[in-house]
Amino acid sequence: MAMMLDESEASDAELIGRAKGGDREAFGKLLERHYDFVYRAAYRWCGRKADAEDIAQEVCVRLGKAIRDYRGGGAFTTWLYTMTMNAARDTMRKTQRETVKTEAYGIHALISGEGPAEGEEPTEALWAAVRQLPDKQRDAVMLVHGEGLSHAAAAEAMAISETTVSWHIHEAKKRLKTLMRSAGEV
Repeated sequence: MAMMLDESEASDAELIGRAKGGDREAFGKLLERHYDFVYRAAYRWCGRKADAEDIAQEVCVRLGKAIRDYRGGGAFTTWLYTMTMNAARDTMRKTQRETVKTEAYGIHALISGEGPAEGEEPTEALWAAVRQLPDKQRDAVMLVHGEGLSHAAAAEAMAISETTVSWHIHEAKKRLKTLMRSAGEV
C-alpha cells in the first residue's frame, strides 16, 4: 500500500498536518494520493463500479471534516479504510431501505440482477460470495485478503482483537466453501 515518494514530495504526515491547518492544496494532494486505495476498497466491498464511485466520493467528503480528528496513532490507510468501510455500510443500508420501498411498489424484479452473471470470472464470483458473508467476516476477509493487511492491522481497523480477526477469517472460509459449492464454483 505504501507509495514511493520522491524527495520533493511531502509525506502523508506532513500533508495531514497541513490539511488539519486548513491547507486545501495539501488536502487535495492527500486525496489524490489515496483515492485509488479508497475506490478499490469500496469496489471490493460493494462489487459495483457506480456504488464504489459513490462511496469513494462520500469518503472524500467525510475526510474533509474528519481529518481534524485524525490522531496519527496508526497508519493513515488503516484509518482511511475504516472510514471507507463505514461509508460502504451506510450505502448498503440506504440501498437496502430503497430496495424495500421498491419491492413495495412491485417493480423490484425489473431492476434486480440477482446472482452471478453468465461467464463471470471465478474471482468475481468469490468476491460476490464474500459480500454475502456476515459483516465482521466480510470485513476481515476484505482487509486481510483483499487489502493484504496483517491480522494485527485488520484488528486495528475493525477495533477488535487479532485472535477475533483470525476466528472471523476461519469462519468465513468455511462459509465461503458452502456458498461457492452451492453456486457451482468449487
